[in-house]
Amino acid sequence: MKDVSFEPLYDIVPSDSARPLLVQGSKFWLILVSNLLVDLLSALDLTAVSTALPTIVDDLHGTDFIWAGSAYTIASTAVLPLIGGLVSSFGRRPILLFFIACFAAGSAITGAAQSMNMLIAGRAVQGFGGGGCLSVAEIVCADMIPLPERGKFQGITAAVWAAACAIGPPIGGALAGAGAWRWLFFLNLPLCGIALVANYAFLRVHTPKESFMKKVKQMDWAGHALVIGSTVSLLLALTWGGVQYTWVSPRVLVPLVVGAVGLLAFLAVEYLRPKEQTIPRFFFTNRTMFSGYAGTFFHGIAALSAIYYLPVYFQAVHGASGAAAGVDMFGLSFTIPIFSIVCGVSVPMLNIYRPQNYIGWALIIVGFGVLSLLDESSTRAQYIGYQVPLGMGLGIIWLSTQFAILAPLPVSNNAHAIAFYTFTRSFAQSWGVVIGGTILQNTLARALPSAFVNTLPRGVEIAYSAIPALVDLAEPIKSEVLLAFARSTRLIWLVMIGVGGAGFLSCSLMREVPMRTDMDETWAVKESEKGRTP
Repeated sequence: MKDVSFEPLYDIVPSDSARPLLVQGSKFWLILVSNLLVDLLSALDLTAVSTALPTIVDDLHGTDFIWAGSAYTIASTAVLPLIGGLVSSFGRRPILLFFIACFAAGSAITGAAQSMNMLIAGRAVQGFGGGGCLSVAEIVCADMIPLPERGKFQGITAAVWAAACAIGPPIGGALAGAGAWRWLFFLNLPLCGIALVANYAFLRVHTPKESFMKKVKQMDWAGHALVIGSTVSLLLALTWGGVQYTWVSPRVLVPLVVGAVGLLAFLAVEYLRPKEQTIPRFFFTNRTMFSGYAGTFFHGIAALSAIYYLPVYFQAVHGASGAAAGVDMFGLSFTIPIFSIVCGVSVPMLNIYRPQNYIGWALIIVGFGVLSLLDESSTRAQYIGYQVPLGMGLGIIWLSTQFAILAPLPVSNNAHAIAFYTFTRSFAQSWGVVIGGTILQNTLARALPSAFVNTLPRGVEIAYSAIPALVDLAEPIKSEVLLAFARSTRLIWLVMIGVGGAGFLSCSLMREVPMRTDMDETWAVKESEKGRTP
């Protein structure tokens, strides 16, 4: 594979005043804050709900933990391939407002749920809106800020995500413990209202004037149908595998094979298709960009495995409450935003991004190696302090791969490239949850005492269902159970060392491509709206 040059997907409108919105004052910050609010909503929903799920499912007299959580993930991932085409054909603002409204509607349905089916439906609508919001917000950020300067502001976005990782689980645990879990979703409504008003008022950008039918015809519907159908099929298999059905069950193997073959077919179609692509051909022909997407994929797996399963270790092995488990994540939540910003500042200062990728992956490998030393007798200082090198590496890679993806491209390709970047990250995060969960479930199935397993309503199919029962256990069974959880989470960290190694190797494909400083005036924010239709 070698680097090649590309033609833009559409012509850039020439302008003598091309410049980043950064120099245009308060409007830039109003738009940025509006988009950060959108990011915060989606991040809080992802991180806060996990600790409240046992209470929610129990309150609704349900048993299906898996769909209460997976409906959001599957819907948010499936919608992402559409985003690049939607914002290019219909404009940034109307699409962003639509997805914010979907997220609000999903929050209202979920908060008012009277049954598990209603809850799952609401979570799916939420996921559809949340995934779209995140992707469009990243595209808007790319429209406003030239690539070398973007890292500073993406560091702020990473800080928002890290803050959500820190405060989300305690909020979810506290509301669930107080019997007020519905407010976890109802509180989204006023925030969505603020985001809608702010983006409508300040995000005044170009909206294509073609007819609706012409816009529809510009979309790569065949590619979208293939990738969305394949993604849903694959995620269904990953959701069911080892939990509701065994991995060798036809109900898992069939959608797994269909999804995998469908994704390969999608890549082949996109490579052969001359235009109207969901992912243009440069994804296949540029090694630097390919390495960026590969690094994004491995980072998504590593990041979500840590974010999801460290709280399991805290709650199961050390008896932490949902709120306390969020506090114990301080080692990650503190270092991720700091080192995201450090990475973002270093890129324009040094005008390079390849070394940061190597350093980030090296820290991730060391971080998971250190976490694998934790056991049932580790102190609080140890299990908080051991998170620091991992948080440093995750923070750096959170930003650094995007420079490799965008540096070789004309700025007019940003929307499609970023939409596929967001899809890759979200799809990988699903893998991170599934890989960690599979390791946890299978190890617990072998290690937990049968006397304890028999007391659970669903055995060890859902590890979270075992955690509330640990408080009342008597010795020696309690020590055996704590040891089983400690060893199970340790195996997750050992597997993630391998994932970190794969990420490190992906950097070998990367080249230091000079970063573009020009901007695409097609999507520039308008200084004045007089006499013009947004």
